[in-house]
Amino acid sequence: MTIVTLVRAELRRLTSSRMGILALVALMCVPIIYAGLYLWGNNDPYGNLKDVPVGLVVEDTGATQTDSDGTTATVNYGDEVRDELLKDNSVKWIEATAAEAKTGVSDGTFDFVLTLGKDFSTDLTSPITASPKQASVELTTNDTNSFLATTIAGNVAEKVRSSIAEKVGKEAALQFLDGFADVGTSLETAIDGANQLADGTTTAANGAATLSAGAATVNDGAQQLATGLDTAQAGAATLSTGASAANDGAQTLSAGASAANTGMIQLLAGFTTLQTGVSTLPTDSANLNTGAQDVATGAQTLTAGAQQVAVGNAALADAAAPVASAAQAAADSVPVIRAQIQQTMTDDGFSQEQIDAVLADLDPLGDKVIEANTQAQGLDLKLDQLAEGSQQVADGSVALASGSAQVAAGTAQLAGKAPSLTDGVNQAVDGATKIQAGTQQLADGTSTLAAKTPELASGAATLSSGITDLDTGARTLADGTPALATGASDLQTGILKLDDGAHKLASGLTEGLGKLPIETAAEREKSASIISDPAAIDTSAVTKASTYGAGMAPFFISLAAWIGIYALFLIIKPLSKRALTALRKPVRVTAAGLMTPGILGAVQMIAVFGIVTLALGYSVANPLGMLGFMIVTSVTYAAIILALNVWLGSVGQFLGLVLMVLQLVTAGGTFPWQTLPGPLAALHHALPMGYAVDGIRQLMYGGNLALAWADVAVLLAFLLGALALSWLGARRMTRTRTLRDLRPSLIG
Repeated sequence: MTIVTLVRAELRRLTSSRMGILALVALMCVPIIYAGLYLWGNNDPYGNLKDVPVGLVVEDTGATQTDSDGTTATVNYGDEVRDELLKDNSVKWIEATAAEAKTGVSDGTFDFVLTLGKDFSTDLTSPITASPKQASVELTTNDTNSFLATTIAGNVAEKVRSSIAEKVGKEAALQFLDGFADVGTSLETAIDGANQLADGTTTAANGAATLSAGAATVNDGAQQLATGLDTAQAGAATLSTGASAANDGAQTLSAGASAANTGMIQLLAGFTTLQTGVSTLPTDSANLNTGAQDVATGAQTLTAGAQQVAVGNAALADAAAPVASAAQAAADSVPVIRAQIQQTMTDDGFSQEQIDAVLADLDPLGDKVIEANTQAQGLDLKLDQLAEGSQQVADGSVALASGSAQVAAGTAQLAGKAPSLTDGVNQAVDGATKIQAGTQQLADGTSTLAAKTPELASGAATLSSGITDLDTGARTLADGTPALATGASDLQTGILKLDDGAHKLASGLTEGLGKLPIETAAEREKSASIISDPAAIDTSAVTKASTYGAGMAPFFISLAAWIGIYALFLIIKPLSKRALTALRKPVRVTAAGLMTPGILGAVQMIAVFGIVTLALGYSVANPLGMLGFMIVTSVTYAAIILALNVWLGSVGQFLGLVLMVLQLVTAGGTFPWQTLPGPLAALHHALPMGYAVDGIRQLMYGGNLALAWADVAVLLAFLLGALALSWLGARRMTRTRTLRDLRPSLIG
C-alpha cells in the first residue's frame, strides 16, 4: 500500500457514515467558528464606545475671575466641560445627580461615573491667586460591570483632563502674558527713574571722592603738625634739661676753676722746693755712679767663684751615684743569696738545725749590708741636693752681676742727665707761674658765667611748658582728623556702592525688559495656545493593524489552528496499526498518519483565511505568503500532536490540550511576551505558537520578511523533530506487536 492509499482509506473511514461525515464537518468548523466569531465580536470595540453608558455629575457652582485690566467675570468651567462632552459623543454620556450616579454605577446602569465637584471652577482659577490649588475630576468605577470598562474609564478621564488642562492652561498663560506686557510698560518707567538715579549717584560719588581726598589731606597735615610739635617738645625739654645742666656745670666749673687756681698755687710752691732740691743733683749722682761701678766689679768676681763651686759639687754627686747603685744592688741580693744558701744546704742533706745555725751567723752580715745601703742612699741624696743648691747660687750670682751692671749703667746715665733735669725743673717753675696766672683768670670768668646760667635755665623751662601745651592741642586735632578721614572714606565707599547698584539696577531693568515676552494681543493668543499644549504627538507606524480585531487576528488564527488540529485527532487515527503489522514500513505509515490531518488542517486554514479577508474585510499585505504560513503552522501542529499520540496515546492527546493552554498564555498574542514572568517567558521561546503569531503578523501587516522566514525555519524544525519522534514510535511498533494492538481504539 502506498501513502496515498493509506490516506484515502483513512478518509473513507471518516466518511463511511452520516454521523462520521457530520462529526468531521463539525470538527472542521471548530477553528472557523472560534476565529471568526471572536474576531467579529472584537472587530472594533473602541469604535463602539458611544454605546457605553457613563454617568456625568456636574456640581460646579462657578467662580469669579479678575482679568489683567481689573475687570471681573463669572465663569463655570463645569458647565463648559459638560457641554463639550455631550457634543463629543465619544461615550454615551448621561447627566445624573450624585445620588443617581452612585446607585447607577452599583446596579450596572452606568459602567462608570465622572464627577465635577462644586469647587471645580474655583480650583481651576486658583493658579492666578495667592493660594493655587489643583482641580480634581472624580472617576468612580465598578469592575463588576466590566474590568475593561475601568480601563476605558481611565482613558476617557485622561482625555477630559487633557482637554481641561489645555483650555485652562491657555487662559492662564494668556493672563500671564498680558501681565508680562503690563510689567514691560512699568519697567520702561522704572528704567527711566533708575537712569536718573544712576546719574545722581555718579555726581554724589565724585563729590564724596573730593571730600575724602580733602579729609585725608587735613588728616596728614594734622599728623605732621603733631609730629613736629612732638619733636619741638622733645627739643624744648632737652634745652631745658641742658640749660639746667649748663647751670650746674657752670657752678661746678666755677668751683673747679677756683680749686684749680688754688692747686696751681700749691704746685708752683712745690716746683720751687724741687728747684732748690735738684740744685745739688749733679754732684750726688756722680758719687753714686762711682759706687755702682765698684759693686758691678765685685759681682763679676762672685759669679766666677760660685760657678766653680757648682761644678765641683756636681762632679761629687756624679761620683756618688755609682756607689749608691752598687749598694742598692748588694742590698737587693741579700734575700736572694740567703734563699739560695738555704736551698743548697737542704739539697746537700743538712738538717734544719744546721741550716738555721748557718743562717743565724749570716743574717747579721746581711743586715749590715742593708744598713750600709741605706746610708749610701742618704749620702747620695744629700750630694744631689748640694749640687742643685750650689747651681742655684751660681745662677743667682750671674743675675746679681747682670743687675749690678745695669745699676751702674743707670747711675752713669743719671749722672749725665742730672744737669738737664735741673734745667727742666727751672723751666717747669717758670711755666707753672704762667699757668697759675691763667687759672686765676679762668676762676674769675667761671664765676661770672655761674651767675648768668640760672636765668637761661628759667627761660628754657618756660619755653618747654609752652610747647607742651601746643603739642597737646595738636595731638587732639590729630586724633580727630582720622575719624573725619574715615567717615569721608566710608561715605565715598557707600556712595560708590550706591552708584554701582544704581547702574546695575538700570542695566538689569533694561536687560529684564529685553527678556520679557512683549507681544501683540494676537501673538500672546498664539503663545498661550502653544504653552497650554506645547507638544503634539506625531505618530508614524512602520506597520499598522487596521482595527483592534485585525491586531488580535494573528494570535487567534494561530490558536484556532491548534484547536482545529486537536479536534481532528479526536476522530483521526494517529497511525494505522494494521498497516504497521502488514507492511512493516514505519516511514510510509508515519507519512500517511501526518498527511490526513495535514490536508484537513490546510482546508481549515483556507477557510479561516477566507473569513478573515472576505467576511471581516481585514487587509493582508502578503496574502499568499500568509496563507502558506498558516498551512505550515497547521501541519506543524499536526506533527506535534501526532507524535504525542504515537508515544502516549490518550495521555498524549490530553497533553496536546495542556500545551494549548500553555501557549495561550506564553504566545504573546495580547500583551508583549516580555511582560510575562521569567519561567513563562522562557516557554515563549520553547513552544511553536509564539513563532506562528510573529510570522502571521509580519506577513499580514507588511513587516520584515526576513523575520517571517526565520519563523518558518523554526516551525519546520518543530515539524521535522515531531516527525522523527513519530517515525521512532512507528518503528518500535513494527518490532513489538501483539494481538491486542489490533483491537480498534475507542476514538476510531
